[in-house]
Amino acid sequence: MTATNKITHDPYEDILKQILTEVAGLRQEIETHANQRLQKYQQLFHSGFFSKSAYNLAHYLAMRQFDLRHLQDRLAQAGLSSLGRAEASVLSTFDALIDVLSRATDKNYRPGEKNPNEYGLNRGQQLLEQHTMELFGPFHEHGKAHVMVTLGTEASWDYGLVNALIKKGMTCARINCAHDEPVVWHGMINNIRRAETETGRPCRILMDLAGHKIRTGAIALEPPIYHIKVKKDRTGKIVASGYLVLTVDSENSPIDNSLFKIPIPKEIHKKLAPGMFLDFIDSQEKQRYLKVEKALSSTDWLVSCEKAAYLVSGCKLKLLKPDQLDSKKCADEFTLGKFDGEPLDIRVMKNELLLLTAEHIVGKPAEYSASGALVRPAHIGCSLSSAISKLKVGEPVWIDDGKLGAIVEKITHQGALLRITVAKPSGVKIHSDKGINFPETTLDLPPLSEKDLVDLDFVCEHADLVGFSFVETLADMERLMIELVKRNASELPIIAKIETNLAVKNLPDIILGTIGRHNLGIMIARGDLAVELGSARLAEIQEEMLWLCEAAHVPVIWATQVLESIAKKGVRSRPEFTDAAMAVRAECVMLNKGPYILDAIEALVNVMIRMHEHQRKKFSRLRALQW
Repeated sequence: MTATNKITHDPYEDILKQILTEVAGLRQEIETHANQRLQKYQQLFHSGFFSKSAYNLAHYLAMRQFDLRHLQDRLAQAGLSSLGRAEASVLSTFDALIDVLSRATDKNYRPGEKNPNEYGLNRGQQLLEQHTMELFGPFHEHGKAHVMVTLGTEASWDYGLVNALIKKGMTCARINCAHDEPVVWHGMINNIRRAETETGRPCRILMDLAGHKIRTGAIALEPPIYHIKVKKDRTGKIVASGYLVLTVDSENSPIDNSLFKIPIPKEIHKKLAPGMFLDFIDSQEKQRYLKVEKALSSTDWLVSCEKAAYLVSGCKLKLLKPDQLDSKKCADEFTLGKFDGEPLDIRVMKNELLLLTAEHIVGKPAEYSASGALVRPAHIGCSLSSAISKLKVGEPVWIDDGKLGAIVEKITHQGALLRITVAKPSGVKIHSDKGINFPETTLDLPPLSEKDLVDLDFVCEHADLVGFSFVETLADMERLMIELVKRNASELPIIAKIETNLAVKNLPDIILGTIGRHNLGIMIARGDLAVELGSARLAEIQEEMLWLCEAAHVPVIWATQVLESIAKKGVRSRPEFTDAAMAVRAECVMLNKGPYILDAIEALVNVMIRMHEHQRKKFSRLRALQW
């Protein structure tokens, strides 16, 4: 044989054959392990059949048991599609890869008859889109992601706000059952339904069950004295008066909460007119005047004070016309309505002690002797008093979304003595009604509280979706599904809120035992998760949860602090826009309420439009760049 006819061996073909053998063997192991995993749930599916989504999730979980980093590198070096985007359809991705490798290494290879569009990646994406529309309705015209907004109390009476939210892009409204009451929820829902009709845009309603949200208790109050503050220039000259509101209906007053409101008798309210004065003696025994400026509503009058004053609850006032200031004859005298004092300032520093007590004990700051020795540490109540008995020495406790961290140092008859381990240098002020987390403590709470069961009656009648707070196990899901059946609401989709360490560990179990039986969505509650897991671990976990849910074709809600600076303060934060860009990989993005919520929606939709042109999940679409 001449040199020109000599057949040379291609080492590249051997490499591809090795990869083919490894990929084919891996596929077989994945299918075996997945079938073994699914047997655990066989009794839950009376038909005996699992959905395509359940099978795919089981395949994905089996695949991720293996360390595929070396295989990924070799596939990339060979110029082949990697397994890094296999979530939506695992076995089809393997089959497509095996098909390509077989064609490259075997001239006699004959492909199978499966249509890749029917069984492959496209089918997985179609299932996810289908499930998303079942939960949240049609996609927004600007991109395949939904915008959820948490409604504040004002949404029950401010129809203009609700209408504007839907016009700006809200496709799902969230009502938190931990706040307000049914009469307020009714108002919100009526406004949403009216706005749907008038705008022609659908908007689903998610009602979140409150769950066992453990919070700080009440704090002792200072004496009921309101400090009316005036504005002074650098020389101490008063340049602006102090203002407050006199009202006859403080609970339903439509006035901005930034103005302090004090109740007055109805008969005095009727006599008020601009230019009148209210004479009083403040707590410093100084004579002061409130000037009636103007009517703000049928129930509220704006009044000013040109000098600083300390107004005492229930003090005596005289109503004077301008010409009565000197004589004060014939003045109407009345008693000012009662108001509460401000909560005492409980501030703790790192390494200081804090006593966690039963709920009925009002919180107070630390007490010190004249020599500066600690007499009694600061203490604050816990809304779930029984949790204190479950704590053990050395377990962590977090308060107010992680602003304050502590370790249990001692359990006493008074409560749990905590040593502060995390606090900013200036200390942390403790407020009432702030969340408390016990990430390593087993509390053994029922999945649904008594309040949840009562609220569920309303939710089943009025909501499109029910949010399950603090769900942790498949047994928890079973309990809610049973309660829905009792209320003839077995078709009501469930949004499982993943907000604890245990819920993260049990997420595959929760999903596999539910999909195919009940419509399901997952909310990544990043606020509570950050406290439970730590911020660094959360960054990793939120990615893994997105992958897991994509494999299950389960829609995801990306929640907590998305564009928070805009919604709360109207300030644009560059890091938050980066976070929002990440959020569009979820099927729904949640914004929290705030005075600038309309600006936040507009900014979020803008980010969605841009990012969806570049990316779908982890898949880069390679839109043409403008450079």
